[in-house]
Amino acid sequence: DYDLFRKTMTLEANAAVEGAAAAGATEIWVRDSHGSARNLLPELLDQRAILVRGWSGGPKSMMEGLDVSFDAAIFIGYHAKAGTPDSLLEHTSSGSVTDFSVNGISMPEGGYNALIAGYYDVPVVFAAGDTTLCEQLTSLLGEIETAPVKEGIGAAAVSPHPEVAREQIRAGVEKALGRLDDFAPYHLDAPYTLVVKLKDETIVHKGSYYPGATRTGDWELTYTSDDFLEIMLAFSYVRR
Repeated sequence: DYDLFRKTMTLEANAAVEGAAAAGATEIWVRDSHGSARNLLPELLDQRAILVRGWSGGPKSMMEGLDVSFDAAIFIGYHAKAGTPDSLLEHTSSGSVTDFSVNGISMPEGGYNALIAGYYDVPVVFAAGDTTLCEQLTSLLGEIETAPVKEGIGAAAVSPHPEVAREQIRAGVEKALGRLDDFAPYHLDAPYTLVVKLKDETIVHKGSYYPGATRTGDWELTYTSDDFLEIMLAFSYVRR
């Protein structure tokens, strides 16, 4: 179903672009950021969007292209963290990661991507995904706007019609950007202590050689830095 869902994903990105434009956004960047990071269909993407495609190898990863000039970040097609019950495509980064925590807070990809946004003082204002993802992000970030466009029963999905989901996204993004002053960037106090739990001995052993990383459990690595981008650089190395 990959070809079908590439189109679905692109149309959901377009719905977010439509909502942002309706709220007055004049520059909109779309970051393709799963798997190969070459999933969206460029010819189908809304012409008002600037597309960031592929992996740079830098520490911003899924947030590549973001800087202090942006007013808001929006997450579309996100998922809950690894091990979340009744969740669709739940995972954290690669399939080898069972948990990612910073300063004792376990978080999904949306959590550490919100911290990257916060590094540039950019707030996350909206997220779309299944109900568990929306719950996890509101617990971390506060009452951001969300669109729970599907619900899990085990690994099965309960979903509305795609056009209904897209309207939820469009309306939610417009509403979020219409109250931009209500949101604050997500920050944690430095120093940042990353604890990564994995499920592959070879990966854990290799990761323990990363400068500053320490093996602190059977399948656990810990790394501390005052710079959050250094945390993400370490994570990109030790997770695979």
